[in-house]
Amino acid sequence: MKIIKPGINKQDPQAVAAQAKVRQVVDALIDEVRNGGDAAVRAISERLDKWSPPSFKLSRDEIDAIIASVPAQTVADIQFAQAQIRRFAEAQRGALQDVEIETIPGVRLGHKNIPVASAGCYVPGGRYPMVASAHMSILTAKVAGVKRVIGCTPPLAGQIPAATITAMALAGADDIYLLGGVQAMAAMALGTETIAPVDMLIGPGNAYVAEAKRALFGQVGIDLLAGPTEVLVIADETADAEMVATDLLGQAEHGPTSPAILVTTSEDLAHATLVEVERQLKTLSTADVAGVAWRDYGQVILVDSLEEAVREGDRIASEHVEILTADPQYFLDHMTNYGALFLGKETNVAYGDKVIGTNHTLPTNRAARYTGGLWVGKFLKTVTYQKVTPEASVVIGEYCSRLCAIEYFWAHKAQADLRLARYGDKAPVA
Repeated sequence: MKIIKPGINKQDPQAVAAQAKVRQVVDALIDEVRNGGDAAVRAISERLDKWSPPSFKLSRDEIDAIIASVPAQTVADIQFAQAQIRRFAEAQRGALQDVEIETIPGVRLGHKNIPVASAGCYVPGGRYPMVASAHMSILTAKVAGVKRVIGCTPPLAGQIPAATITAMALAGADDIYLLGGVQAMAAMALGTETIAPVDMLIGPGNAYVAEAKRALFGQVGIDLLAGPTEVLVIADETADAEMVATDLLGQAEHGPTSPAILVTTSEDLAHATLVEVERQLKTLSTADVAGVAWRDYGQVILVDSLEEAVREGDRIASEHVEILTADPQYFLDHMTNYGALFLGKETNVAYGDKVIGTNHTLPTNRAARYTGGLWVGKFLKTVTYQKVTPEASVVIGEYCSRLCAIEYFWAHKAQADLRLARYGDKAPVA
């Protein structure tokens, strides 16, 4: 392996100090909402977003008017994207079956997949109105069977993000709040006088929103803890530098700390990509962000073989992994650590982010080593149950009584012994 272009150390002391400051700010804001309810939410929104409408919750009439203001083509495009996401989510839900089996005569064990009762979905704003996040969170929750799904999204420079609100409504949100930041996350998780608390928080956001989700985890469930978005492109000599550079910058434009990494078996491609990235940055309208991300977090790594590319890819464990090689199937067969895999030059991360149907809320910061991304299963609790006949209770009870004694759990043993005494006369003759 050879490093052609190194990135910076993510554990750099300044980054650690900055994260500590974010944590301190977020903790204080959450405490404000916990202690002050609606009044605190309004005060924070006024202070940070200069936003204090008569009601943060949009009425049905307001939502209808917003949808009517959106161009028909935009509405149709949103509906097309949501149809793809719904189709795939429904297939995933169909794959999750309840189970009941008889393990020994008279003992029936099972599990059920039960949707959580409520979810709060955050749809980010900021520099980019993240319309697609409405589909990925709200729609997926509804397909899973969540009865109450509320959504929060911030105003954009004091304006209503009409396309985002439209997507939230079409995805099936029960209530929509024009509210952003930590105050939105805390209000959904903790509840206020006018917002009933939810059971789960879903969706991406900036560093403050992500930290709020981490701080509130435990009080509520979450989808996952997501950091800056990432892309890894694995390419061989059949790839071209223009496509590689385009796809790297496509994620780098998300933010100045978004890693964009190329792993390649071709030294010629490695150097050509470096040149092509600089060429594209001269005309890219988001170069002010993408250029910083590439400068600080972009990497180019040369490997000797496809086998080494697999090992390096699994070590990096990127959120998005594009395979631009002659045989993409090899990586589907052999890679294990990734959020989503994009196989072949015909597809790309943007398809997954916006429209193709797979979910774009994915693990970052190497979390792909132990979890996948958001899907209908995240909204389901797989819970178990047991049913036992009197005769089987005696069989199980004898084992349980002895096993409890080994551990000195005498009150546990008493539970088993009571069943032996009650049902022992019904036990089958050995």
